Amino acid sequence: EKRPFGELWIEGGDVLGGPPWLRRPLPKVGCPREAPVARMSTQSTHPLKPEAPRLPPAISSCQRRHTLPASEFRCLTPEDAVSAFEIEREAFISVLGVCPLYLDEIRHFLTLCPELSLGWFEEGCLVAFIIGSLWDKDRLMQESLTMHRPGGHIAHLHVLAVHCAFRQQGRGPILLWRYLHHLGNQPAVHRAALMCEDALVPFYERFGFHAMGPCAITVGSLSFTELHCSLQGHPFLRRNSGC
Repeated sequence: EKRPFGELWIEGGDVLGGPPWLRRPLPKVGCPREAPVARMSTQSTHPLKPEAPRLPPAISSCQRRHTLPASEFRCLTPEDAVSAFEIEREAFISVLGVCPLYLDEIRHFLTLCPELSLGWFEEGCLVAFIIGSLWDKDRLMQESLTMHRPGGHIAHLHVLAVHCAFRQQGRGPILLWRYLHHLGNQPAVHRAALMCEDALVPFYERFGFHAMGPCAITVGSLSFTELHCSLQGHPFLRRNSGC
């Protein structure tokens, strides 16, 4: 005898009719019922919203994925160029009116020598970085702003920048220590060189840099001091800072 869809008829305690998803044994009369197993619905009409990462609003668009470490240091890639430029532009344009590297130049160096860069990532978002290239002369020259010399032994640090939401937390010094240690593991690199404003000279001297005098490079009306740091016997080789 046919029954309308959804109507059940029972024989010996089993459901014989009705929709397929109801065709399962029914409990026998007088038998204790098994405790139902709690299951999570896979088609909830009110899905839970994923918890937003606890990051500053300026970088909250980067959603945390549980496969990403909370804090990570790694070399940058050309795909990181836009994030690096956004951090650099905010850090330098407001102060100097110019950037050490513009977007095309960042991509240029991250394509030619990504191993001379280092980025600090929090939950997958770039929060601080250093970008460098190789130079093959004793002193920096105007051409060293845009050139990478693969045969050189001097790592020219073009830029160190920290995201505005992560400043005043000691991240710049930690990143610089790690970067110098990173360079020390590259046998071809003997020295690190950079140029900075006079006010920043004491900061870099804390890391073993020594002022070499006025830099030959000028940017507009700005002039700089050139500093060098030998990577042979550098203090970071003896420093157990945990950085």
